[in-house]
Formats: sequence, C-alpha cells, structure tokens
Amino acid sequence: MIEQLETVGRYLGQSLRLMVGLPDYQTYLAHMQNTHPDRQPMSYEEFFRERQQARYGGGQGGRCC
Repeated sequence: MIEQLETVGRYLGQSLRLMVGLPDYQTYLAHMQNTHPDRQPMSYEEFFRERQQARYGGGQGGRCC
C-alpha cells in the first residue's frame, strides 16, 4: 500500500512539474543511462536551455510576445 502511494506521489509530482514547465532533469538522466549509455548527457544548464528553447522557441515561431 505504501509503495503504491509513493508511486502515485512520484507520478503526481512529475505531472505537476510538467504542467508548470519545469523540466525533470533526473528523469532525463535516467533515460540517458538506460537508453543511450554510450552518449554523454547534457549538463543541467544545457538541459534547461534546450527545454526552454523547445517550449518557447527562443522568440521565433507563432508566439505574439
């Protein structure tokens, strides 16, 4: 029962971070380790900039402001 609550809490926290636009660096690191062990992961700063660019487009694209 406690394991299930921890899992739900983890997923809820991740969902809330995604809703407000906070990238999950730890999830990214785990993905890179499991899926691409031969590739060097980005630093937190690189990861954050890349996520901002993906979300906001760096002032380019269809946004009005």
